Amino acid sequence: MTPAGRAQAAIDLLDEIIAAARAGGAAADVLIARYFKTRRYAGSKDRRAVRDLIYRAIRRAGEVPESGRAALMGLAQEDAEVAATFDGSAHGPARIGEGEAAAPAGILPHWLMEKLPLDPSELPALLDRAPLDLRVNALKATRETVMPLIPGAEPTPIAPMGLRCPEGTQVESLPAFTQGVIEVQDEGSQIVTAMAGAEPGMTVIDLCAGAGGKTLALAAAMRNEGRLIASDADRTRLSRLAPRAERAGVTVETRLLDGGRELDALLDLKGQADLVVIDAPCSGTGTWRRNPEARWRLTQARLDRLTALQARLIGVGADLVRPGGSLLYIVCSLLDCEGADQVAAFLGANPKWSADPGAGMAAMPHRDGFRLTPAANGTDGFFVARLQRPC
Repeated sequence: MTPAGRAQAAIDLLDEIIAAARAGGAAADVLIARYFKTRRYAGSKDRRAVRDLIYRAIRRAGEVPESGRAALMGLAQEDAEVAATFDGSAHGPARIGEGEAAAPAGILPHWLMEKLPLDPSELPALLDRAPLDLRVNALKATRETVMPLIPGAEPTPIAPMGLRCPEGTQVESLPAFTQGVIEVQDEGSQIVTAMAGAEPGMTVIDLCAGAGGKTLALAAAMRNEGRLIASDADRTRLSRLAPRAERAGVTVETRLLDGGRELDALLDLKGQADLVVIDAPCSGTGTWRRNPEARWRLTQARLDRLTALQARLIGVGADLVRPGGSLLYIVCSLLDCEGADQVAAFLGANPKWSADPGAGMAAMPHRDGFRLTPAANGTDGFFVARLQRPC
């Protein structure tokens, strides 16, 4: 593919990504994979170049652009090599017309500007490229023994079992991956999971387990001793946990939940859990480094639905905690309405419960919990609070 051909491919894909963002369709990485699956003529260099153009254009535009062409034209305003691809050639973009509007640059959608409680100097870090972090499975190895097996790997700054790898590391081809010695997990995710304080012999419920990234970290902290229950309302995501758990050498029970009636599937555990972890569905504002087009998908209506769900899940989780037990509430969001406000509302309605002030590790205190940010910690953004039920 010529540079102009790559630019046109990026424009075509950006049109699909923009349409999907408006309609709640597939994510950008899925659309890119589908596109190239039917275009075998595009080599690996072509695919990397097109993908790079797409994500640079997405990161630059805070609001949903009018079109893929407008998105790439915005990038062309700042990059002469991109501008040169608008040459009107047979397989490339038409020349930029006089007065033709490019997508304006921005970090946040306008309606979110007052909702994100960050200093303006912290905002650019929300769209930095995220590093590739791994967690070493403590049941099978130590970080010191695994690190020499992965070229270029270095210890993560904070998480004791984390490794940071060079961009492009083919993790799934590594023997350490196939043997269950490592899992891909952002350092921030490792840190907030460790705040749970899971220990061997506990009964632990991972209420919103998804595909089980945090579940496996909890299992390692428990030394695979005790009872660990992973539940989720998404059958497809939960089904991915079993092969991962087998590879990691851990025993995990799974329970499929009925959305809206989550407690029905867990009634036998009501008031029995030493620890309940709620990694609640959220806006994902803390993961924009990995999913920058998520900014285009978030609306006030969707945020309202998410906050209502989060409040309900905290109530479900609290019912499962035994007297004297703990609840860890996590969102990969930096919006207070999804984090600190949710915890404040729960504590206001349940005054005998308390926030544990000693669970912060490297995170910064933030009201009744703690916060990690890309700017301050070099991790994905999280809010986490550990809540204690009275004896």
